Amino acid sequence: MAGIAISGTGLYAPPHVITNAELVESYNEYVRRFNHAHAGAIAAGTTHAMLKSSDEFIVKASGIRQRHVMAKEGMLDVDIMCPRLRERSDDQISLSAEIAVAAARDALEQAHRTAADVDGVIVSASTMQRAYPQIAIEVQNALGIEGFGFDMLTGCSSATFAIQVATDMIRQGNARAILCINPEICTGHLNLRDRETHFIFGDACTAALLEPAAAADGDNSWEILGTRLKSEYSNNIRNNFGTMNRFDPESVNKPDKLITQKGRKVFKEVVPMVAQFMLEHLGDMGIKTADLKRLWLHQANINMNELIAKKVLGREATRAEAPIILDEYGNTSSAGSIIAFHKHSADLKAGDLGVLCSFGAGYSAGSVVLKKN
Repeated sequence: MAGIAISGTGLYAPPHVITNAELVESYNEYVRRFNHAHAGAIAAGTTHAMLKSSDEFIVKASGIRQRHVMAKEGMLDVDIMCPRLRERSDDQISLSAEIAVAAARDALEQAHRTAADVDGVIVSASTMQRAYPQIAIEVQNALGIEGFGFDMLTGCSSATFAIQVATDMIRQGNARAILCINPEICTGHLNLRDRETHFIFGDACTAALLEPAAAADGDNSWEILGTRLKSEYSNNIRNNFGTMNRFDPESVNKPDKLITQKGRKVFKEVVPMVAQFMLEHLGDMGIKTADLKRLWLHQANINMNELIAKKVLGREATRAEAPIILDEYGNTSSAGSIIAFHKHSADLKAGDLGVLCSFGAGYSAGSVVLKKN
């Protein structure tokens, strides 16, 4: 089978940053107001007092210290605690498409390619700005790409799922090159009034250009040696927002229309599942973990990443072997592992091996084994 490569990657991060200290100040003021307003019910035992958050709690629980966001002001306003941006008219480029185009152009430049070299666009993310027209087709139009585009929804594994789809399509001769783009505006479904999740997400967009390895001459080109996908049904990470919410108007603004998760259960179930998944993939390919130079893991939680890396390598991983970008970007869903790859792969040498692995809601997991060209 013809080899396929990731010949370039791109990253767009919003200019606005929220630190843990800023987020905690806003959240704790909300907690103070809530506990004061419900003091009687709390004293009577009919309502639970809300607990305050802290920078120390956030760092220990997740490794996150700050996050890039599209709309900072509304998120920190205690009366709003939600991103606020004016809706654009239909004749303007959408927000998701705008950041997708920025990341795509970055990837094209790194790959030494132009839009004329690309036949397809896959926009794959955990959430989409709208149902139709598809964001991928809007991006295709904005870049001037002749061919096709379509959207995919696969939670935090959206990037790796798109990479396998694109790899198969190029290998079958359905496209010369495909852009896989992940516009993750995750703060749109973040509950800033929930202590367990208020700090998790940031916003970012990543892009990867895939093309035949024989033609790839980008600044940081990696041949895809193998891909594998896995999914198992779980309710432990859930978001019930959708078009049918209108069927029951009373439920529209309930907390389950934002992301909810049972963090301890997710940790307990996902870590062994992903580690075994990676080891089986590598084993079937005849690759020893001792030969791996780098693991680019999904960036949701530093403790999960450290334990998964330890199970895969059979020892503690160094930060160089399993880079963390959570401290700067927070959890950016499917974009996270691509950000780690984008920022921590150019230093490796030709022939070096690494694994790009995603995991998240679904549960879903995707593994992409790579060799530096």
